[in-house]
Amino acid sequence: MAEYKLKKDSYEKELARLQVELVKLQEWVKQKNLKVVVIFEGRDAAGKGGVIKRITEKLNPRVCRVIALGIPTERQKSQWYFQRYTDHLPASGEIVLFDRSWYNRAGVEKVMGFCSKKEYEEFLRSCPEFEKMLVRSGIILVKYWFSVSAEEQEKRFNERIKDITKQWKLSPMDLEARNRWVEYSIAKDEMMDYTDIKQAPWYVVPSDNKKHARINCITHLLDTIPYEEIQREKLVLPPKQVNDFYIRPPKNEQTFVPDIAIAMAKEEEAAKLTKKEKKSKKDKK
Repeated sequence: MAEYKLKKDSYEKELARLQVELVKLQEWVKQKNLKVVVIFEGRDAAGKGGVIKRITEKLNPRVCRVIALGIPTERQKSQWYFQRYTDHLPASGEIVLFDRSWYNRAGVEKVMGFCSKKEYEEFLRSCPEFEKMLVRSGIILVKYWFSVSAEEQEKRFNERIKDITKQWKLSPMDLEARNRWVEYSIAKDEMMDYTDIKQAPWYVVPSDNKKHARINCITHLLDTIPYEEIQREKLVLPPKQVNDFYIRPPKNEQTFVPDIAIAMAKEEEAAKLTKKEKKSKKDKK
């Protein structure tokens, strides 16, 4: 069976359209004082970050923010497990995207032995009740699991190893997860058995194709949260204030950053002229 792939132009056109709709959703959430939480989970290099980036790219960071928590402090370890996450839940008119969430306990903590069996079992009991409580409080909770194949993950890991700008995305924990692929699979299945509840179901996003995953996830998110376009007043740019008293300080009294860009542009122009001269001499011969 042939594998169909979205063409680059079609992808970019649809993504641009969806990002306009995300702005409309943002305005609706703000106007109606809604509270939205979107959870992004999945294996390392599954494409969560790419989707989050496309969602937030055109949005107001004061309305839509991303939460990606690091390792808990000793104090946080002594708190109620969900406590450090509740600090980041949205107020009215806000959207919060969790780049990994309280489900760390059902994944990396369970597989790597960072929590006890008792703590893990308590999480499986408590998590559905915790999420039901969030939904009852008025929070719109949407949960995505990004599913990537072992072959595609290996390909992406190798790309990160070779690209210095992406090496920060690979941690020793990510590499160790490759050795525990089956253990993570078992943990994920058990997590979903307990936490795939009707009030907050899991939605699986196949992500071997990044572009498809982005279009599919954003489209689903927009379809999941009912919204309407808010009619805004037409903006009119006011005239510039008449300057009859302000005198700008001399430029030589200010410190400017070096203009590297103009130096590069001059070099490019010089190289272009040199190339033309060489071509002209060659043609004359």
